[in-house]
Amino acid sequence: MTRLDLPGRTTVITGAAAGMGAQTARILAARGAHIALVDRNAEGLADVAGALPGTGHTVHQVDLTDDVAVAAVVEEIAASHPHVQALIACAGSSMLGSIDQLTMAEMRWLMDVNLWGTVNITHALLPHLRREPAAHITHLVSVYGLAAPAGRIPYAMSKYAVRGFTESLRHELEGTSVTVGAVYPAGVKTGIILHGRYAAAVDPAIAQRAAAAQAKMYRTEPEEAAAQIVEATVRRRARTLIGREARLVDVLTRLAPTRYWSVMRRPLREAVDTTTPLG
Repeated sequence: MTRLDLPGRTTVITGAAAGMGAQTARILAARGAHIALVDRNAEGLADVAGALPGTGHTVHQVDLTDDVAVAAVVEEIAASHPHVQALIACAGSSMLGSIDQLTMAEMRWLMDVNLWGTVNITHALLPHLRREPAAHITHLVSVYGLAAPAGRIPYAMSKYAVRGFTESLRHELEGTSVTVGAVYPAGVKTGIILHGRYAAAVDPAIAQRAAAAQAKMYRTEPEEAAAQIVEATVRRRARTLIGREARLVDVLTRLAPTRYWSVMRRPLREAVDTTTPLG
């Protein structure tokens, strides 16, 4: 398969104001790519753009759940970047809480951000990607798109849906110039869990305890994850697992598709507990 040629061509990155999105932008820019940085956080976008090597980069503030705004920002990107050859969808958030603590509105909000935001930018950008002789779409899923833990219903639900969208789209685009891949990170040291949302019914102190317990399990540095995301995109890979935990979970769910939680329950017990009062 033809690898992507980065110099002088553009990659669109969502969630680019921080975390893996920002690190991915830095690596691609250092390799000569033009970057269209997309995020809701205007200040973060400006900071990242100001530190990027090279020229030809643009920033685009948008709410990815707003269909009209996304369509407009994609046209804005296309006007500044005639050769858009890659989309890396990193934008997302988290939500802590059990089914009894969560409201329908809270679950819908996370689905809007994680699933529909990804679908929205992909759908709008696809006609422009099709114009290139070789193009690739990378969707960040999660290890929780391979295994669904207790206490993370909205997040797992949204990530399984992104996985399904990614695989279905890959099959639809077979034989075209556009390839599609999913990246499954596990335990990357970003702020998503510590700065994510939790159900209003959860005691904030208990939510912070659960988030901190989850964060302690993270092993992969954002720079390392970003390097693997870049290689997955350049090589147009269909599936990439990031982190030892992701590989272990992948094997576990294949060997025990209905019993994997019995293995995962103990190491995750504090991270998924949003009900036990603080001692």
